[in-house]
Amino acid sequence: MQEQPFKGDFTRQEPIAEDAISAAVNVMRSGRLHRYNTPSDTASYASELEAAFAHYTNKSYCLACTSGGYAMHVALRAAGLKPGETVLTNAFTLAPVPGAIVNASGVPVFVESTVDLVIDLDDLEDKLSSTGARWLLLSHMRGHMVDMDALTTLLSRFEANLIEDCAHTMGSRWNDSMSGTFGLAGCFSTQTYKHMNSGEGGLIVSDDARFMAKAILLSGSYMLYERHGAAPDQEIFDGLWLDTPNLSGRMDDLRAAILLPQLASLQENIDRWNERYMAVEAGLKNDRFIAMPKRPDAEHFVGSSIQFRIPTFTADQCTEFVRRCADLGVELKWFGRDKPVGYTSTHHHWGYTPGGVLPRTDRILARLFDMRIPLTFSVSDCDRISRIILFVLTRMRHPQAAD
Repeated sequence: MQEQPFKGDFTRQEPIAEDAISAAVNVMRSGRLHRYNTPSDTASYASELEAAFAHYTNKSYCLACTSGGYAMHVALRAAGLKPGETVLTNAFTLAPVPGAIVNASGVPVFVESTVDLVIDLDDLEDKLSSTGARWLLLSHMRGHMVDMDALTTLLSRFEANLIEDCAHTMGSRWNDSMSGTFGLAGCFSTQTYKHMNSGEGGLIVSDDARFMAKAILLSGSYMLYERHGAAPDQEIFDGLWLDTPNLSGRMDDLRAAILLPQLASLQENIDRWNERYMAVEAGLKNDRFIAMPKRPDAEHFVGSSIQFRIPTFTADQCTEFVRRCADLGVELKWFGRDKPVGYTSTHHHWGYTPGGVLPRTDRILARLFDMRIPLTFSVSDCDRISRIILFVLTRMRHPQAAD
């Protein structure tokens, strides 16, 4: 029996809610789009967003900036990364992570990833020892969190600093602690495909006052840092502003106005994403040819995308599988391609980094598929998507059963 093509759009997001639209319209009507252009007795939306997100993550300080990539770059700069210094990071990540390291004048050194799509702690220990690195920029790639208790214990033993890339884990927790709260800083993205949507945007959270003062100055605060909603006391800035360059990475008030109302509905959306994730997972996890990453009980994730491997496939079969799914309306990304496609690339494609030999990661990526789960899909849509994936897989295993 032939499956009918799925008609959903994997890049279509839900519309911005009316309260966020109203706030944005008010900003545009005022003409005061710059975060420091509000009247001196009025808090900007950017300031209110910083205060609200600091409260949400239970951190002391927050900075709203232009993108998640900028957040990572400025976090490394504010933390004290020196030019040419090694920064360890996951081999399984996306291009903005090594890009942020290079932008901060660091040198990315990649750490192997496991079949569960998290950083390999054994390889991390080896590379902490062999490089003497002071920094780990940990990518919670595609929303997968490593054992954060084991990770922080390991980093403490080597006196290494942790900065978290939480682009895919806004709202995720390890036990009772939110992602982005385990190290010096957590960096978040509000790009369109993330968990809050302002087109582009970023947030940094921390409990370290000196770090955050430097990050605010680096973002280009023009000595107006008292207008931030979750900033350190003003005396912390004394002695820093003369030696800190302005890198002009502030979030504007228009984007902050769009984001602030979304924070109130974030948990509801997390629940909706996870309901859809579970529907796709339930359809795929019992097929003996499909390998799904294991999710530990301590990880409370946000299922805005799903990943799986087909370990027995050849590269040609992977190409054919993606094509056949696309013919039936299911858009999969494959990390085993020779060339990057859209947002999907690997450490082999980042010629501006030293690269490295990463055989375990390469074996995983060679058969790894990835799929967005937009909230514009219903749960029944997600059931249908999993059926289409299994239909294609069955037809490829049993070509004699073709229509």
